[in-house]
Amino acid sequence: MSEPSKGGWNAIVGSSAILSLALLGDALIYAVLPAYAEDFGLTLPWVGVMLSANRFVRVFAYGMIARLTYKIGVRRMCLGAAVLATVSTALYGIGEGPVVILLARIMWGLTYAALILVTLVYSVEYRAEVGVRVGVGRAIQRAGPIAALFIGAWMVGQVGPNNAFLILAIPTALAIPIALTLPRHHTSETRDEKPPSLARPKPIDILFFLQGYGVDGVFAISITLIFARESSLAVAVMGGGALLAMRHFGEAIAAPLFGWIADKYGARRVFILSGVLTVVGFVSVAVGFTVFGALVMLLFRGALASLGPAVIVQAMSAEEQAIGPLARMQAWRDFGAACGPLATGFLLAYTSAEVQHAVVAVALSLGLIYWLRAKA
Repeated sequence: MSEPSKGGWNAIVGSSAILSLALLGDALIYAVLPAYAEDFGLTLPWVGVMLSANRFVRVFAYGMIARLTYKIGVRRMCLGAAVLATVSTALYGIGEGPVVILLARIMWGLTYAALILVTLVYSVEYRAEVGVRVGVGRAIQRAGPIAALFIGAWMVGQVGPNNAFLILAIPTALAIPIALTLPRHHTSETRDEKPPSLARPKPIDILFFLQGYGVDGVFAISITLIFARESSLAVAVMGGGALLAMRHFGEAIAAPLFGWIADKYGARRVFILSGVLTVVGFVSVAVGFTVFGALVMLLFRGALASLGPAVIVQAMSAEEQAIGPLARMQAWRDFGAACGPLATGFLLAYTSAEVQHAVVAVALSLGLIYWLRAKA
């Protein structure tokens, strides 16, 4: 392995490990907040607002953060993001009421926007390996959320939701010393790049908007409540947490595997298959096969995590800069994931979770057809 490639891998592993630790609190809040809203001084509609606020922040922050990262350096940006992640996780434990929780979610939104752009820039530096590099980075990033949703959900039943987040703030703080080990400088071709937070969406952006709306919105908000119909809140949180953990576990397995396949055989065919099977997952949840549908949906959501950047980069020439299109795709995905929790929290008062999953399945199918026709 050449020295530049080796250094690139070290940067990917380090920055992805920081993001993995930073994700501990955010991963658990999705499983806990809908069921324990009163413990945080919130109503159910406020839950949707809180779980979407960080994504709205990210949508409009990507361009600013990309420019700031170049100005102050990657390592300083990662260090600041690690500190913000630790503080926001601790605020979940000590805060109560909309103002404090909203502040924590805004801080997390800025943190994630910074870290996801840094890891993507490192990953696409060597375009011949973009699928594998993005996939391995995603796998490392998912380790923290998986641990949070299994161990954290258990801790909620033992010490309560607030104390569980205070405990999680301790391992989150380990991201700070890791940030200090990153290279001082990172050479890239993004000096003059100003990625738009939102631009006119391309067909693939619409697909990622719908995926974010469905998986990170409708499914993430409603899965615990579906289980709570037939079990206690503690059991529902454990079951919902386990399936939400599969969102990260599926990505940890599928992203590097499908990234390698995309590098070797081309990303488009695998992207189509993954999109179709994601639709199958939503349909299965809609008709009552909740666990099966969730597993299928979450596995191929993980595949799309690496296939999306691979599809974009493979369609570009060597001279084109990738960070702009990647940032646009990420912004639209986050916009969908922001609208999803917000809309789902309110719509659950009028329609069932199963109906909402069916609507997403139809919309995602239409989005996939639109993308295929545009490519043709």
